[in-house]
Amino acid sequence: MLRIFNSLTRQKEEFRPIEPGKVRMYVCGMTVYDYCHVGHARVMVVFDVVLRWLRDKGYDVTYVRNITDIDDKIIRRAQENGEDFHALTARFIKAMHEDLAALGILPPTHEPRATEAMADIVALIQALLDKGFAYVGGSGDVYYDVSRFDRYGQLANKKLDDLRAGSRVEIEDAKDDPLDFVLWKATKPGEPSWPSPWGAGRPGWHIECSAMSTHCLGAHFDIHGGGMDLKFPHHENEIAQSEAASGHRYVNIWMHNGFVQVDDEKMSKSLGNFFTVRDVVQRYQPEVVRLFILSSHYRGPLNYADENLEHAKASLTRLYTALRGLPVVAAPVEEGWRTRFEQAMEDDFNTPEALAVLFDLAREINRLRIEDKAAAARLGASLRQLSGLLGLLQADPDEFFKERSTINVYLPAGPTPEQIDALVAERNAARKEKNWAEADRIRTQLQEAGIVLEDTAKDTTIWRRG
Repeated sequence: MLRIFNSLTRQKEEFRPIEPGKVRMYVCGMTVYDYCHVGHARVMVVFDVVLRWLRDKGYDVTYVRNITDIDDKIIRRAQENGEDFHALTARFIKAMHEDLAALGILPPTHEPRATEAMADIVALIQALLDKGFAYVGGSGDVYYDVSRFDRYGQLANKKLDDLRAGSRVEIEDAKDDPLDFVLWKATKPGEPSWPSPWGAGRPGWHIECSAMSTHCLGAHFDIHGGGMDLKFPHHENEIAQSEAASGHRYVNIWMHNGFVQVDDEKMSKSLGNFFTVRDVVQRYQPEVVRLFILSSHYRGPLNYADENLEHAKASLTRLYTALRGLPVVAAPVEEGWRTRFEQAMEDDFNTPEALAVLFDLAREINRLRIEDKAAAARLGASLRQLSGLLGLLQADPDEFFKERSTINVYLPAGPTPEQIDALVAERNAARKEKNWAEADRIRTQLQEAGIVLEDTAKDTTIWRRG
């Protein structure tokens, strides 16, 4: 039985979907004003693995991941660039999709955008006003009244007075309580706006996710995920809005992944210590980045450092090495290995333990490949299938070793495999003719391009990128 740590109850719970056989899951996606960084990648990889595992268990999963394409940061960046905000967001949505494809992230079932959800947002705000959970402030903005929701603070595990102690009123006399948050912002000169019963304006960030999630999944669904930084106030406010409007529970299980840290500080754009996905995958193959992310339990911190990425690269190489040279056979996952892997994943998606099973399996393949290659090949099929549930070992082993160790998935660079094969053939011909000077020249040329040759007494049949 799958057990998931629920951030709301602060304990592991048996996962029982609302509707048998079906799972409805929502994950807060990107605010598209800049390139995705490794912190964003962690959210996407973590919930990609959750999606893969749930589907492997036979669930029909409806996975919704939104795009925030209007908010203060987007408007500010568009003004700084002197461009229309639509052009800005279109550019970064395209870049986001490129990054996610590079990391092997499966597409969501639905990917709603805030700018396309205005009718639902306005209707949700109106429902909150009608029920007395919201009010129009002196500034013309519409605010949520947290004092009316007696469970406010349940996700953060804090009382209202404790939360008020650390807050402030952003605009004097604009709202009744420091904790009240904006649902609709009255239009300002030069900013995009949409019509509403309270005047032209745009939505607050929190109401966007409530409207998009409930539109796609209904007022009550199974799993809501996101980064730990969204737990308060974003997800707290989502609960308050959604449950006040519907009158019943919003989400059964809340999942939050931990921070990516650099020198013991959270990686973030505001701190200026972030590394973009496209920067990192120019230095490391995308599967290396996936393995690096999955090497730590999703709820704990993940320390970004070159030495940790190098360790992930060496670990992935070990797995591919176990498959290299083995025939691909159609065979089910051997029961003992499946059981161990499943025990790890069913315990709150414990990917470090699941990876340990893969490394033990690779070790056993290496032991068998000399004495019983058929048995090794059958275990190879198990390794491929189990690794696939983590989005790993998706390439042919030989192709993996021929890939660039510093790869740019956006702009191809360096010698292609065809060019390398041609140079290897020229070198083999030179060796056959005992033209050692030419053979050495070609080897040096390839070495300078980062290509390692594996010679036999007669010729070179295997090469890899160093």
